[in-house]
Amino acid sequence: MTALIIGLSILLLVIVILQISKLTDMYARIRGEEEVEERMNRNQARVMLLFMIGLLVFCILSAYWWKNYMLGYGPHKAASAHGASLDSLFNVTLLFTGIVFVLTHIALFYFAWKYKKVKGSKATHWSHNNTLEIVWSAIPAVVMTYLVIKGLLAWNTVMADIKPGEDHMEIEATGYQFAWHLRYPGADGIIGARDYKKITADNPLGQDWTDPHNFDDFHPDELWLPVGKKVRVRIIARDVLHNFYLPHFRVKMDAVPGLPTYFVFTPEKTTEQYRDELRNYPEYNVPKDPNDPESKMLWEEFNYELACAELCGKSHYSMRRIVRVVTQPEYDAWLAKQQSYYQSSIRGKDSDPNKGKLMDFEIIQNREALNMSVEKALVNTGIPLKPEEEAALKTIRLDYVQFESGGSILTAESKFQLDDLSAILTKYPSLKIEVSGHTDNTGDPAANKVLSQQRADVVKTYLTAQGIVPGRLSSVGYGSSKPADTNDTDAGRQKNRRTEFRIISN
Repeated sequence: MTALIIGLSILLLVIVILQISKLTDMYARIRGEEEVEERMNRNQARVMLLFMIGLLVFCILSAYWWKNYMLGYGPHKAASAHGASLDSLFNVTLLFTGIVFVLTHIALFYFAWKYKKVKGSKATHWSHNNTLEIVWSAIPAVVMTYLVIKGLLAWNTVMADIKPGEDHMEIEATGYQFAWHLRYPGADGIIGARDYKKITADNPLGQDWTDPHNFDDFHPDELWLPVGKKVRVRIIARDVLHNFYLPHFRVKMDAVPGLPTYFVFTPEKTTEQYRDELRNYPEYNVPKDPNDPESKMLWEEFNYELACAELCGKSHYSMRRIVRVVTQPEYDAWLAKQQSYYQSSIRGKDSDPNKGKLMDFEIIQNREALNMSVEKALVNTGIPLKPEEEAALKTIRLDYVQFESGGSILTAESKFQLDDLSAILTKYPSLKIEVSGHTDNTGDPAANKVLSQQRADVVKTYLTAQGIVPGRLSSVGYGSSKPADTNDTDAGRQKNRRTEFRIISN
């Protein structure tokens, strides 16, 4: 029924228009076509002027209405060091193009009104005017020269690369359908080498695991940046054209397959500072969820974002990533929680070219852990401990002290941890320890006890050779009498085959 009514209404409208057209023709025949045409020209000229006024008012009001959302004014001023120069360039360009826009539209519609066809009127024709030629050639030339020079200065500032020795941090962003894969350098501050030929399911960036700089690189889910720190972003695409876009920082650079690009910028406002600025604007003091008055305000839920500014496919929208700008202490705390991709996802697997080797970072990590365990055991917290709790606290396992299978000959890697233990004993000259050897329950218990004693003696002999006074050391072989785990599984038996030391006195 509704469709029928709509159809009849349209039909009626067409009939009315046709009838009006017939009446107009009849009126023209009665009054004369010239008079009707002149009347129509005057009406159209007036309508042109009204349209011009409406258009200019609409453009000005809509620009003012949306300036805080789309034009980078109000709360959305640039949050980076270079952003102000780009905003200034856009403002100057908007000023000149706005003047041209207004003047040309006024002239266009004014001429339509001024030179409407009227009986007896005749337009003035100028074949040539040197003054006008100079004016409309010289003014655009001067304006364009100014804009080009200002733009060139801004370009040279914004696109300048890092100078040798300049303090900065470098990260990497790889675009693919449909996400950004972020990579940060670890403690060494250097991003490791990569090769697209090495890309696999467990190595999505093609990192070269023979490059030591890759060992501490990590892949976060969010982009975290310290405020006031210069950042250089390596930008890469893995499949199609993407665009690395940080709108609040005025950062926009194509990610091109096979052609690495970069961008350098310095964030100047933390996320919390930006939120506080948004708090002063009424449009951000409304609930984020209009259907839930109890939801947080828009300013409270604001986050910087990383987007893709190219239409790279139907799921293009999903490339959005959260960007957090924080203080240096907050960034350092976040950084300390990140885990190396190599250590968490590659180390020890068949794809690890260093499988079976003791790596330098593992030696450092173990040294730090060993020192921390000893310091913790030596600290008097004032809290009374049960005997078994105190014994556990003062017993420290030497994970990297290992022996050849079935014997008491130290492996080459063992010396690193024994050297660390020797350094600790040198640091604390009054420290006395008991070195203990343990085995699983495989084989004859008596033989296991003898083997564990031999291994403990070897460790004591090594430490003595490093200059540690023998009277500070004792060695005991416990065999399989003190298991640390079950002997029913291979993993459990491996944990039971261990070397430990216990702090006797300090």
